[in-house]
Amino acid sequence: MTGATDAIAEKVRASGTSFYSAMRLLPPARRDAMFAIYAFCREVDDIADEEAPQADKQRRLAVWRDEIDRLYAGSPSQPIALALLGPMRDFKLRREDFFAVIDGMEMDATAEIQAPDMATLDLYCDRVASAVGRLSVRAFGATEAIADDVAYHLGRALQLTNILRDVAEDASRNRLYLPRDLLTRHGIDVVDPAAVLRHPNLRDVCRDLAKVAQGHFAAADAAMRQCAKGPMRPARIMGAVYGALLERLIAWDWRDFTTPVKVPKWCKVWLAIRHGFL
Repeated sequence: MTGATDAIAEKVRASGTSFYSAMRLLPPARRDAMFAIYAFCREVDDIADEEAPQADKQRRLAVWRDEIDRLYAGSPSQPIALALLGPMRDFKLRREDFFAVIDGMEMDATAEIQAPDMATLDLYCDRVASAVGRLSVRAFGATEAIADDVAYHLGRALQLTNILRDVAEDASRNRLYLPRDLLTRHGIDVVDPAAVLRHPNLRDVCRDLAKVAQGHFAAADAAMRQCAKGPMRPARIMGAVYGALLERLIAWDWRDFTTPVKVPKWCKVWLAIRHGFL
């Protein structure tokens, strides 16, 4: 690896992402591609999440739009975009997927998301997660058309699991990703995150959204079975780890929203071995 790719790989490792071990299973060129994709996603996500005026966030995300255009013109200037140049060409990464990720970050940066309707939540999940999946399956080496179905369903499953895990954390930032449709179904007629967090019917909302996530996990698994096994190993590991997290959340049943629910490290290692090598 070059110094730049070394630095990006270290940044990914230091982030503590659950996906690091799965990425390391890939051949070097594909691994470096995934590290660069992750670094891009982390960069624009940090812009959306930082404490800064909305206008400043939008300006910096617009800079990244221009940088993606430069990437596809063959003349990127930023280190992460330079690291994406080879993968973009070699693995046919699509410009519209990078733009979709930025679109998703703009949804967070432009306004505080509070109880979107289900269609808007689905669009958000497509942009911030499934678009990343579409980039990833190409970096993994999946060539089947149905690999995009893996990205569609697995991205949504992972993002919904994140939402179900982080209800209290998001509320502390005045965000509420739980869909208004489900809140209304269970008699919650407010959208203020703090008020929703105190509502006695919130557990029922989480149970319903967990069923949606389980459906996406099942659909992703069915699509993976129609793809070559090797390129799908990282996706299987990611799905297994997050699937285990969702099952732990369901078992905990959201008895409170302040107790962290995690998958133990030993379990992650076992899932990586099971789905990466067996």
